[in-house]
Order: sequence, then C-alpha cells, then structure tokens
Amino acid sequence: MQKIPLAAPPAAASQTNTAILRTTDLTKQYGTRVAVDKLNLEVRRGEIVGFLGPNGAGKTTSIRMILGLISPTAGRVELFGRDLATERAHLLPHVGALVETPALYLHLTGRENLRVVGAVLGGVSRQRIDAVLEVIGLQARQKDRVRKYSLGMKQRLGVGMALLHNPDLLILDEPANGLDPAGIVEMRDLLHRLANEGKTVFLSSHLLSEMQQICSRVVVINAGKLVAHKTIEELTRGQGEFVVQLERASEALLLLRQQPWGKQARLDGADQVITAAPQGSGRDLYTFLAQAGFVPESLAPATQNLEQVFFSLMKANEGDQIQ
Repeated sequence: MQKIPLAAPPAAASQTNTAILRTTDLTKQYGTRVAVDKLNLEVRRGEIVGFLGPNGAGKTTSIRMILGLISPTAGRVELFGRDLATERAHLLPHVGALVETPALYLHLTGRENLRVVGAVLGGVSRQRIDAVLEVIGLQARQKDRVRKYSLGMKQRLGVGMALLHNPDLLILDEPANGLDPAGIVEMRDLLHRLANEGKTVFLSSHLLSEMQQICSRVVVINAGKLVAHKTIEELTRGQGEFVVQLERASEALLLLRQQPWGKQARLDGADQVITAAPQGSGRDLYTFLAQAGFVPESLAPATQNLEQVFFSLMKANEGDQIQ
C-alpha cells in the first residue's frame, strides 16, 4: 500500500512525550446545565484512543470544543502542545474530523466529492486524491455516484474527506454509526491502516466490542465528568481472580467457598469456576485444588470485556446526572 506522507505538525508535536491532544479542566455550561465538567484527557502520538460514554454524557460537546466549533466556558484545549484558543488558525489545519454523518453530494462520484472538498481546502492534487482513495479502499468505486454507495462506503468517504489535507490528528465522532456488520469491519480495518500510516486517532463510538479491538486506551465520561482514563488492558484485567476449568466443578466450588480467600467463588458454566487464589497466586491455587483431588485442566487469570467494564463504571456513577 502506498503511504500517505505525513503533514508537518507544529514543532512542539515532535518533542518527546508531548501530547498531540490535551484538555485541562475543560468545561461547557449552558445556563445552569453543565454539559462538560472539568474534563482532563490526553492523547499521545500514534495512539488510537476511544472516547466512551452514554448518550448525553458530553462526548460530542467535548469534541466540538476540541475542534474549536464551540468555545468552552472554562478550561483549555491544547493541540500539539499549543493552546487552541490563541493559535487556532495555525493548529486546526493539522486536524481532520468526521463528526457524525458526513455531508456528501449524492449526485457526484466519490472522486468528485473529494475534489470539491479539496477545492474548499485551497486545492488538492490529483495524486493526493488517488492516495486517499487507495487508503479508504474506494479506488474501484471512485467513478460511481455516491447515491449508489453503501453506508459503510459513505462513512469511509467521509473519513477520506478528513484525510485530504493530510492531518496529523484525526477526530472521529461515531464513524461506524448505522453500519451493518460488514461496514463495521471495513471501518475497523480502515482505522488500523491509518494507525499503521502513523496517524493519531481520537474516536468516539457506542460500539464497545469494536473499541476493545481498535483502541489502545479509552477515556470514559458520564454526566460530563471523567470516569476512567486507562489502557484497555488495565480496564479489562480481572480483579485478581482466576478462571479454572476442571471436572466436578460444583464439588470444587463448595471447597473453595470454605476458604477465607474463596468466599466469592462462583460457577461459570458446568465445568468452570471463577475464584480468588491463596496469596493471589495462580500456582498456589493450582496446588491447593490438585492436593484436594480437583486437578485443573486449565487455569488462567480472569478478564472482563470492555462492555462489562463500561456498565460497571456506569452503575458505580449512576447517581451522577447532567442537571
């Protein structure tokens, strides 16, 4: 695949450990309603970072402030280590965005849509359009009118529009919105290709299983407030429990629940037990069960998927509501 050469970002972005995107106490208030409440997040170069939260959590409002579409009530947005409020004209050309459904000219071809957007940006070369069409996988359909495109193809074309001026940072709000399973896979593959090309992606989505596969880290907000800002591994790692597969699981469960460290042990299907371990050690748990006559067929640290973690976080914060 031909690589799209990266645009030269502001000098501060090339410094070691400088965040591509950072918000500090970012706040947006409408009258008495606080839509975003002192939000602090950071996205570093080369990452795909997910932005999660239920409807009304303040995600789109946050994205609009990050893009300079609306002004914050308080707080600060930094792009490439520099203040958006004072250097907007210099910084935003290095950012590409897709906010919800892209605005497309259905009577034009895919290539013509890119050419029109390129003209608005001050002119884009034929070679640049060719490169973008290759990255988004629409070379073969570039001469078809967009009204004939599937929803997934339209969303990819929208991402292509965001890529035309070769931004260093992509901000995508629900890029898989309304896609069927095939379209979701197409979008996932596209985002992975973009990351491999060196792009930094800040991605909002309700598709938690996809976010788990795509993102290295996620930012979770609820009622405009930060709930979590961690890697996928940190969020989905089990709480020191193990999944043990063994015969006579029900009998082993009774024994485990008699131990001070195993009182929360539980069945997971007919032949699996989820339990804590003595001293938190999987080896000690294996030895304990084997010596008691319950030799495990397998034993591994328990994990949760991102969906389970997300709903646990929302339940823990269910008292917080946007007023």
